[in-house]
Amino acid sequence: MRARDISVKPLPAVTAKLAYLAPMAETAFTYAYGPPAGKPRTNAAYDEHAVEISSMRPIAGDLSLEREGIALVRRASATADFYDAEELKRVYYPETEALMRELTGAARVLVFDHTVRRASWETQERAPGERRLPVMRVHNDYTEDSGPQRVRDLMGAEAEQLLTRRYAFLNVWRPIRGPLLDRPLALCDAASAAAGDFVRSEQRYEDRTGEIYVMNWSPRHRWLYAPAMGVDEALVFKCYDSRRDTARFVAHTAFDDPTTPADAPPRESIEMRTIAFFA
Repeated sequence: MRARDISVKPLPAVTAKLAYLAPMAETAFTYAYGPPAGKPRTNAAYDEHAVEISSMRPIAGDLSLEREGIALVRRASATADFYDAEELKRVYYPETEALMRELTGAARVLVFDHTVRRASWETQERAPGERRLPVMRVHNDYTEDSGPQRVRDLMGAEAEQLLTRRYAFLNVWRPIRGPLLDRPLALCDAASAAAGDFVRSEQRYEDRTGEIYVMNWSPRHRWLYAPAMGVDEALVFKCYDSRRDTARFVAHTAFDDPTTPADAPPRESIEMRTIAFFA
């Protein structure tokens, strides 16, 4: 899909370094648990590139999930405690499903997972997979192959029929504490990224091997963020769409904003993983 020229409106921007995959010949991999003896946790290295990251706020009303793959919405949640998994499933999961049906027009939406991230956990002892930190490298959660495989993993006997119609994976990302100033989320306009920019990376679990995309650097990439997000706001973005004439993959990463005050509270955020199934 052709990129829309958002430069017609001068946008406030910051310049920050983003971690892109360094050139490598072999397939990238990362172990999502303590790696087997003698194996590195990952064989991938990353190079930092200084890029301009523009505020999406002046153009938020013009952004489209079908074109850029991104939406910024204001929607308060009735969730009182985002660290309470049971309350999330009782309150925030249904809220998210309703929001996604509204935004996408999907016939059915499933919230199948969530992750809470807290920058302050960086200084605390953590087991692999626990107390998740902001991800400081450019990536996308699904690949051409892992998208349909995830439907098969989650949907059981329904999967093959669901795979015959359009479906899309979308993330809903929200600050738990606001305004969020520390390590905000940057999103790459899907229309500015070419298929060859995405590189398959194996995610090795104890019982299976999944795939995500990491990213080659390109000067064409157009990066956006929403400064000082409040807890009543959410970023919605595509991670996979089975339809090929629309935004399909939105690479994303946390970044160190050079304008962040030294005394800014550490980032706390939650991301919901959803599948939208279309009629």
